[in-house]
Amino acid sequence: MTYGIAIFPSKHIQDVANSYRMRYDPRYSLIPPHITLKEHFQATEGEIKQVEDACQKLADEMDPFDIEINRVSSFSPITHTVYLKVEDNEELTYLSNKMHEKPFPQERQHKFVPHITISQELSEDEHSDVYGSLRLSQFDLKDTVDRFQLLYQLDDGSWTVHETFKFAKE
Repeated sequence: MTYGIAIFPSKHIQDVANSYRMRYDPRYSLIPPHITLKEHFQATEGEIKQVEDACQKLADEMDPFDIEINRVSSFSPITHTVYLKVEDNEELTYLSNKMHEKPFPQERQHKFVPHITISQELSEDEHSDVYGSLRLSQFDLKDTVDRFQLLYQLDDGSWTVHETFKFAKE
């Protein structure tokens, strides 16, 4: 089965992201706006139990923390993806790094860049138009993160929550 680990931000941030995603992201209906901590990976039932235990242990040691989003950015020229840039954050980096140590699968497809995708799979011209208009926009989005989710992918390509891990320290 295919799994992933993500943070779902507040409804307000999801609404802002969705106002763009509805128009510019063909995967809009497959998953709500999120910050990916661990990209998709394969795991058996036995392996996922170890991952669940490691997620719980990690959540138990975490305090809630704040994130900020002030602008958009792009992964161009690698991909034509535009995203809300989550400002550098030690806690996010820590979580992502821990989720690439055993018992989690350790391979990384990409360097960790905390973000919320708002457009992808656009043509070069479409990407240029969307990014060109949005990069001048200022955002002032703040949120407190107090949990993350282990997700699994359904046969239709959509994602659903397998388990939520709430930070225990508060």
